[in-house]
Formats: sequence, C-alpha cells, structure tokens
Amino acid sequence: MLLAESLLNALHAYGAREIFGIPGDFALPFFKVIEESGRLPLYTLSHEPAVGFAADAAARYRGGLGVAAVTYGAGALNLVNPVAGAYAEKSPLVVISGAPGAQERRAGLGLHHQAKTFDSQRLIFSEITCAHTCLNQAASAPAEIARVLRQCLDESRPVYIELPRDMVRVPCGPVPLLPSRPADEDALAACADDVLAHLRRAKQPVMMVGVEIRRFGLEQLVATLASRLGIPVVTSFMGRGLLAETDAPLSGTYLGVAGIADVTALVEKSDGLLMLGVILSDTNFGVSASRIDFRRCINAADRQVSLGFHHYADIPLESLIRALLDRLPSTAIQAASRTQIMHYPTQMPHDQQSITPHDIATAINDLMDHHGDLPIACDIGDCLFTALDIKHTALVAPGYYASMGFGVPAALGIAATSGKRPLVLVGDGAFQMTGWELGNCRKASWAPIVIVLNNQSWEMLRTFQPESHFNDLDDWHFADIAASLGGIGIRVDTRQALHTALERAMAEPHAFHLIEVMLPRGTLSPTLSRFVAGVKRLSSVVA
Repeated sequence: MLLAESLLNALHAYGAREIFGIPGDFALPFFKVIEESGRLPLYTLSHEPAVGFAADAAARYRGGLGVAAVTYGAGALNLVNPVAGAYAEKSPLVVISGAPGAQERRAGLGLHHQAKTFDSQRLIFSEITCAHTCLNQAASAPAEIARVLRQCLDESRPVYIELPRDMVRVPCGPVPLLPSRPADEDALAACADDVLAHLRRAKQPVMMVGVEIRRFGLEQLVATLASRLGIPVVTSFMGRGLLAETDAPLSGTYLGVAGIADVTALVEKSDGLLMLGVILSDTNFGVSASRIDFRRCINAADRQVSLGFHHYADIPLESLIRALLDRLPSTAIQAASRTQIMHYPTQMPHDQQSITPHDIATAINDLMDHHGDLPIACDIGDCLFTALDIKHTALVAPGYYASMGFGVPAALGIAATSGKRPLVLVGDGAFQMTGWELGNCRKASWAPIVIVLNNQSWEMLRTFQPESHFNDLDDWHFADIAASLGGIGIRVDTRQALHTALERAMAEPHAFHLIEVMLPRGTLSPTLSRFVAGVKRLSSVVA
C-alpha cells in the first residue's frame, strides 16, 4: 500500500467523507492518488480560503472530519485564516499540505513557495492546530497519522499533516484506528454526582447548549437529557441551529440585551446554569444585561467540567452526559415552568413595499413552511442577526471568529457532504470575497439558493463608526454575473419580487439561484439594532 493510500483510508476510517482542495506542484502526486483511488470524492474550488471554509462547514454540518488539501507555501498559507476560525470555533478540520521532498531540501537552493525556512509553514500551523506532523518517514507514518486524526476528533480542533511529494508513493502499512481517550471512571462518577447535586439545589436551573454538542454528535443525547431533567433549554448565540432535528423543548437563543427579554432573564437569573459545550466568548456573553457569575454555573467544555470551586479535568462531554443519564429516571419529566417556545415571523405581505432584513427572515420562514426546512449557511454581519429570526433549522456560521467570506463556500461544503440544497445568507461585502466560488456549482451539480443582502455598504461596521466613508461600497450588480457562472440571478427591491424569486428558486433546482436583495443603507435587523445599542451602552459604562 502507498503512503498516500494509507492516509486516505485512515481519513475515511476516522470519519472523513470528502476532500476539498486546490492542486499545486508540490501536491500534484497526492492529488493524483486521490483521483486514482476514488476513496474519497475530491471537490476543487477556486481559492484556498474557500477550500478551508467549505471543509470546515462540512465538518460542522455532518459532525465528522473535514479535509482541506493544498500545495506548499502559496496554497497552505492562504488557509491560515479559515484554520484559525476552525480552531477558535472548535471544528475538526484536517489540513493536508504537499511539501518539498528530501532531495529538494538538500539542494541548498531556496525553493519557490518557500517563505523563510522549510519548517516555517509547519511552525505557523502549530499555532492554530491541536496536533501536527510531517510524514517524512514511512515506518512512523501510520502511528503519526493515527495520533493526529484521533486528537482532531477528541479535541474537535484542526490538525496539520505535511506530506512531502517524494513520500506519496512510498510503501506504507495501514493506519491503526485508535479509540477515544476515556475518562477516569472515579472522577467521572464524582463529577456527575456533583453536577446533579448542584442542579437539585438550584431553584431556577437552566440548560444552555453550545457548539460542542454538534461537533461530538451529541444532540439526541442532549435532547434526552433535557427531557429527563425537565428544565428550560436555550442555545448560545454560536449554538443557534442546535437541536433543530430533535424534540427538545427550546425556549430560545440567549443574546443578552439583544435577545428576547424572557430568555435573557431566564439565563441571567438562573442559580443553576448548566452549560454544555458552550464557548465563553464575547459574542455569547458580551452583551449580557447583568453580569453572569460563572462560578455559580456548571461549565462542561474542552474535556473539563467546572462548578463553583470544583474542577474536573479530562472529562469528555459525551461521558458526562451519559453518566448523568445513567443517574436519572428513564421517563421524561415535564418542565414545571417553561419560557415561551421560540416563535418566528411569518406571512410577509406580497406588496410593493421595500424590503427590510426582517422581511427576508419572514419570507424564508414562509418558504420553509411551504416547502420544508433548508440548511442555512450564513456569513457574518447583519445577515447572521437576520438568521436569528428564521425558524430553528440547521445553521453553520462563524459566530465567534467572525471571518467574512464564510457563507458561500460553507454552503458548498454542506451541499457536498449532505446532498441537500442549502440556503445562503451573505452580505455584499462578504460576497465580494468568496461569492465567485458559485462558479464551481455546475461541475459538482450543486444548486444553493443565495440571498445577497446588498446595501452597498459594510453596514455593521457603519453602525459603530457612522462617520467613516470607507464603509461605502460600489454597486457591483451581483445578479448580472450569475448566468456567466452557470446560475440564475435576479435583483429584487420589493416584497412581492422577493417572494416570487424565492418560489422560482424552489421550482428550478437544477442550478444555483442568486437573489440580490437591495436594502437601503442604514436599514438593520431588529436584533442587530439591539445588539449594537447594547454594545455601545456597555462600552460607555466600562469607559
């Protein structure tokens, strides 16, 4: 077996289902084996940042490894930003980079694509991955591959594998399938007992779920736990879309001063907040109406559990949830008091009124009520806040790292890994970055529905610094380029036109649809308006 074949077999065994990539000379031998073996389908895109975003989104949506394959230097270093986002938001992304061979390294010449030293690229990626390796020895390659892939899954964070091009066809043994590192049984038992005792003492317990429950495939287990505990359940801002395919009784998404007042009060007045897989970040808690005392919370994330002054190390989230379920009655308990279940705007008037972000959310809710739910890929900015008014469906978005350009390639990742037709929400600024990746839809038979919120502005930045004219963008007429990219484009500026465009998109699933929604500058979603006001108010208090 070739080393590259062992790597591909291991990727599949550890849960990868496709590879996104862009070839280059140092990666050509590996790409040839990918194509010849047929072990994993290969989807090539146009620019490495999109490769990273697509692979990241595939991992987030499916709950398994995402794989990005690129060439050395100019290719891999273009991936730094997407990999940093995957690290920050705990996505199990595998980066495979071609590299110079041993003889090339000994030649004494600087090689094209080399930045400083041959090892500079690996050192850069060591800062934004949880494990890394260079496969320059066939004897050690199987163990090294197993080590980094296992760590990628255990920590749900990116890893980096460097594959010198002269090692691709070297004979190599199979890669072992390593089990997940188990928790200490005594520590786990003590932790589970402590958590339940804390919840039983609480007068107002609440469960908040975060991204890790999707990363580790725990949504159904968490739904069962919520049912047995009989306590209200909310998602964090980054956890929006979680539990959408379960019967868990969600009360809403916690957004502090920007969210529903009842949900905010539910979380901030809780004396027993159980946080499962939640990232403690400013986007999740930066606009809290009142300070949350995390010492009174139960925080289970990053294989650690903290409650009060008690700390339990090396406790996997799945092990904790299963231990809690083992200690609870198997029958569900109906929550004694539950805040209103999430409700969403529907029945947008089909008239000649101009469109607002709230109208976009309403129109999408109407569309899904009529045609069924669609997974959503969302970029950063007001499109993400608009998504919070859309019914609770599967959603991927860069809610913490907040890199523009995620939305369109993320939708391609969802389409590739699921076969489903995604809907994309993206602003005009982000679309300028990666919207052109839609040109790859035709060859892969993808047909996303792309809604571009075009206010000819970096509008979210304008909300914090309205006097700056550099936030103004030109009108690029995005809909006009759709046909040349193999899709169907339409520009709309009334609610009737938006409804018609969405219905047409559902009726014509053979190609992507680009719906360019024209919005007046300064028009914000209600949620973003509250968020900005909250940030400004809290900033003035701190100042």
